Amino acid sequence: MTPETPLEELAALISQALQKAGIAATLSGGAAVSVYSDNEYPSHDLDFVSSARLKAIEEAIGPLGFHRVGRGRHFEHPDTPWYVEFHPGPLAFGEARVPADENAGVVETEYGPLRIVTPTQIIMDRVAAYVQRHDNQSLDQAIMVAARQPVDWAALYEWAEGDRIDPAVIDEIRGRSAR
Repeated sequence: MTPETPLEELAALISQALQKAGIAATLSGGAAVSVYSDNEYPSHDLDFVSSARLKAIEEAIGPLGFHRVGRGRHFEHPDTPWYVEFHPGPLAFGEARVPADENAGVVETEYGPLRIVTPTQIIMDRVAAYVQRHDNQSLDQAIMVAARQPVDWAALYEWAEGDRIDPAVIDEIRGRSAR
């Protein structure tokens, strides 16, 4: 690993080390946006969601050169600019919860398999951030992903209805990503 190691390669290495240790951890957040947007959105960290104990995570990624910072969920590596955080599960997008082993995508990258939220799920995540925090950057990120990846629009509309999100937000993403 070097400072030039691409984010997607780093994510795949971590994902594979965790999988080898029997740990289910799913890449989400800005790093997932970065992977799905061909790095149009540059992330500064890698967020994984996992219900595993931090000690087990530490043992799994320690051989890669990561060390835990303090007693928190934050890990760093001396040779990479990105830090890694492990958020407790389950995966959630607004009010929708996803069981640990269901519906997470596994993308085959040039660096090997990467467990990652699906493009539809990361759009849900970004829409939830946009609606809850009025975060325009999150809306832009949802559009970036939708412009490049296949999306389950019916699932997005159904999710939005269940979370009482105005379907006009999904319409905007759909319209702006089609340009």
